Formats: sequence, C-alpha cells, structure tokens
Amino acid sequence: MRSPRHILIVKTSSLGDVLHALPAVTDAARALPDLRCDWLVEQAFAEIPAWHPAVERVIRCDLRGWRRNLRQTVFGGDWSRFRAELRQTEYDLVLDAQGLVKSAWLARQARGPVAGPDRSAAREPLAALFYTRGYAIPRHDQAHAVERTRRLFAQALGYPLPGAPPDAGLDRARFPVPDLAQPYAVLLHATTWSSKRWPLPRWGELGAWLGGRGLRPVLPWGSEAERADAETIAAACGGLVLPRLSLTELGGWLAHARLCVGVDTGLAHLAAALGTPQVTLYGPTLPQLTGAVGASQVWLRSGEDRSIDRERPTTVEVARVQEALQGLVS
Repeated sequence: MRSPRHILIVKTSSLGDVLHALPAVTDAARALPDLRCDWLVEQAFAEIPAWHPAVERVIRCDLRGWRRNLRQTVFGGDWSRFRAELRQTEYDLVLDAQGLVKSAWLARQARGPVAGPDRSAAREPLAALFYTRGYAIPRHDQAHAVERTRRLFAQALGYPLPGAPPDAGLDRARFPVPDLAQPYAVLLHATTWSSKRWPLPRWGELGAWLGGRGLRPVLPWGSEAERADAETIAAACGGLVLPRLSLTELGGWLAHARLCVGVDTGLAHLAAALGTPQVTLYGPTLPQLTGAVGASQVWLRSGEDRSIDRERPTTVEVARVQEALQGLVS
C-alpha cells in the first residue's frame, strides 16, 4: 500500500489530549518527509496544531456551540460552512486519534478513508463502526496516551515505531518572551476536577519557599473562581497573578520559566511539551496513563493506587515537592 501523502488528523479536544498527539505528528513527519498534515480541532484549542511545523492547515469545529444553538447551526449556515471547508480536500487518510463517537462522526464528514483504533482499543468502542480501517493499539488503561497515539500513527501510516523519546516538535523560540526581569516559576494550580486541586495553603507555602530561592511565583488562571484562588495564593507568597491570556501567550510564560509546579491539568502538558522542568502532582488520576511527558518531568503521586478515582484527593506533602525541586532550583 502506498504511504499516504496528505492526511487529516482528527483530535478535537481537550487541551491535554491535543498536546498528547504532537509527538506522533513529529514521528510521522520524520518517517515520511513528503507527508502533508491538516488537523481538525475544537476552536478553543486551534492555536496548538499550528505550533507544529508539520501541520499545514487547521480546521476548526465548535461542537459545544453548535449544540447550544441548533437553529443557527442548521438554518444559519454554520454547519454548511464548516462541512464545505472540511471537504475542500480529498485526503489519502483521515486519522481519528481520539477514538470517540463524536470524533469518528466528524472524521466521516471529511473526504477520504477513515482510520482509528479498533473496537478493543477505542475509548468508545462504537466509534470503530465509523472507520474504514481499525488498528490494534493498547487500551487507554494499558499504556500512556502519548504511546497509544504514536503506535496508532505508526500503524496507520506504515512506518516502524520510533524508539526515541516523545518529541512534541515545538520551538520554544516562537513563543513570546514575558516582560519580567527576574527569574520565575509558574504555579499551575487550576484544574477542573475538585479532587485534582491542591490545597491553597500548600500553594502559598510552596510559593514562599520558591521566592526565598530567587524565583517569583507566577499564577495563570482561566475562570473567575481560578483567578480568586490565584490572588489568594499570590497574597501568601508575593506571587504575580497573570491577566487572561491566549494559549500562545501562556506558552511564552511556560517556555521561558525556570520551572513549573502543577496539578493534573492541560497546561502541565504544555509545559512538558515545551521542555520546561516541572513537578506535577497527582491524586485521582494515574500519571502512567496521562501524566505530563517530556524532559525533566517529575511525577509525585498521593498514593500507590492503581485505578482512577474521581473522589481521591491530591494530598502530596509540600516537603516532597520541595525535595523534588531541589535539583531544579540549585
């Protein structure tokens, strides 16, 4: 079978999931120098695929917006315009790297044969019904998401799975340099699950410890509740609360930080993809399946549990974080 020359990658959300697919794109571009890649993604994360040099065109979808306003979607032309853009190109392969029914359905709207994980490996087994070709990769509870996606790309595009560590393919120099004269550390305190959050007093204690070592704590946020938490932490440690920023602007703060400390959140994956030294804290989730992957990444778990439990809190002690950071701040 001839190797595909022009593919559409379907990986629509969330922030961490989209970032998990970048190393597979790097693998494919190195193995197949003539490969051309387009990417279908939710508009909230559309900045990310464009960062990768192998991605030519980013096609945006808005599933949440379409569901919220079906009348505008159907009768106002939003769906028609999206589908017309999606079908401008006939692809050699449409690769659903998400394995969900919604992503598989979107993939079928494009022109070209559709591939994805087989029924045993897809996050939602019914998604495999939409595929022309299904590939056997480890299930989501058997291997890290980055490894699963790298294996899927290698099988679907017909090249040997590389033995090299994952490489997101991002150029740190393309991200803006923050206007802050002193060295700083980014504290990624915000996340969706309440059980993933780390207690605010521990953030304040850690921020004060970092400040005492010449690193100003910097705190991003995405919602008003998260901004309030950031202000509480900053008041306890002399930290800097950032304004609302785009993903590219946040990427600049992460790329040029001395280090990051984060809970299990999408921005922790971005810091890892950029190669920023980082300690990430885990409670309800398992880092061996979805942890931040990259150079100088340290995982600290609350316990030795082997299953995901949304109710299990993040209870890592401040002293453990400080110990893990010693080699990064010396």
